[in-house]
Amino acid sequence: MKKILLLIFFCWGFVYCRAQTQIDPKTISEKMKWFEDAKLGIFIHAGIYSVNGIDESWSFHNKKISYADYMKQLNGFTLKKYDPAYWADLIKESGARYAVITTKHHDGVAMYDTKQDNLNIVKATPANRDMVKPFFEELRKRGIKCGAYFSLIDWSHPNYPGFLKDSSRYIVQKDYDRWNNFRTFFQGQITEISKMYNPDLWWFDGDWEHSAEEWEAEKVRHIILSKNPAAIINGRLQGYGDYNTPEQNFPVTRPPFKWWELCMTINDNWGYQQADQNWKTPYEIITLFADVVANGGNLLLDIGPKEDGTIPDQEVNVLKELGAWNKKHAEAIFGTKGGIPAGHFYGPTTLSKDSTTLYLFVAGKTSGQLMVKGLDCKIDEISVVGDGTKLTHKIVGKISWSPVPGLVYINLPDGVQDKYMTVLKLKLNGPIKLYRGQGGLK
Repeated sequence: MKKILLLIFFCWGFVYCRAQTQIDPKTISEKMKWFEDAKLGIFIHAGIYSVNGIDESWSFHNKKISYADYMKQLNGFTLKKYDPAYWADLIKESGARYAVITTKHHDGVAMYDTKQDNLNIVKATPANRDMVKPFFEELRKRGIKCGAYFSLIDWSHPNYPGFLKDSSRYIVQKDYDRWNNFRTFFQGQITEISKMYNPDLWWFDGDWEHSAEEWEAEKVRHIILSKNPAAIINGRLQGYGDYNTPEQNFPVTRPPFKWWELCMTINDNWGYQQADQNWKTPYEIITLFADVVANGGNLLLDIGPKEDGTIPDQEVNVLKELGAWNKKHAEAIFGTKGGIPAGHFYGPTTLSKDSTTLYLFVAGKTSGQLMVKGLDCKIDEISVVGDGTKLTHKIVGKISWSPVPGLVYINLPDGVQDKYMTVLKLKLNGPIKLYRGQGGLK
């Protein structure tokens, strides 16, 4: 049984870690600097699935709806109220430093005027417009990095082997000419997106259906970097990405990658679904975001626009509330690094780049004494971020003959709490030092 369990854990670890096995972090550290400091991105799942408010692509793949009925949604996709400038303003207000929009999901419907086929919203929907170009233009006016989501999978293309969950068109190994035709098609789309929009970041999806060799993942990476050597690529390219992307479920421990990003919805679905009213509150999003940043990662927070291009009010509210909180606490979030290990403080923490300032995140309406353990350096000053109130502290349990530091108790009075999450700033007399021993003389 022990051997079986070890094998399971080994296999899980291999699958989990494969996202970055081919790329040496040292070779990409320069281009990753903005991503490391960005902390927050906004994900936009825009597509024809918003017309009926059904699962994006998966609804026909899993036979919840016929493929023909799914594609009838092309006739209802209008974008008649699409305002890319408003979208960009809202993203700027949220505090996000980058945004990623779908250029094509698994259904094969391109959100721009692809020249590779006619299945796109310019030629095949009443919208009759490119969704990506004006959005990127507005983002760049505001200094926000532009990301392109692209599905390697294309369940609509006649030369793609996959189609429905329980059926496929052909087996790659038995018809490689057909597979090569599809590779020419999807790589052609990547080339035209690269030339037309020059994304700062590529967010691939669907790599699980084929191997790196079948996708020609190394070639895909070369296509992108030959146009823009500074482009960042997510980890869903069968080992040829730059960072890891866990989805929806927050990792209990920090992922074992130098750079990582949690993609998360505001309700339970990526695209717009009127029936899904399980909205996360601003408090839930803010506390989750703090946890991500404390663990050295970024949050890619998703919104799902309606078919007319409007954004649901609940998502607008979350972005605005998150933005107000970010503005107040910016110094503790953007440009920081992950905080101290768990156990030293009962909550998320971050550190300034030089490690001389420690930020403590305190959820809810907490007041009274807070404790920090193992802080082996002097505190020069403690204050409330965004408020400026100076706080007092005392050291408890420091014994003169022991190298073990005492416990730091900070008095957090009523009246200074943020309505969502309070942040305390501890200015230290030098780079942080932590005691990690077992007490006594150790």
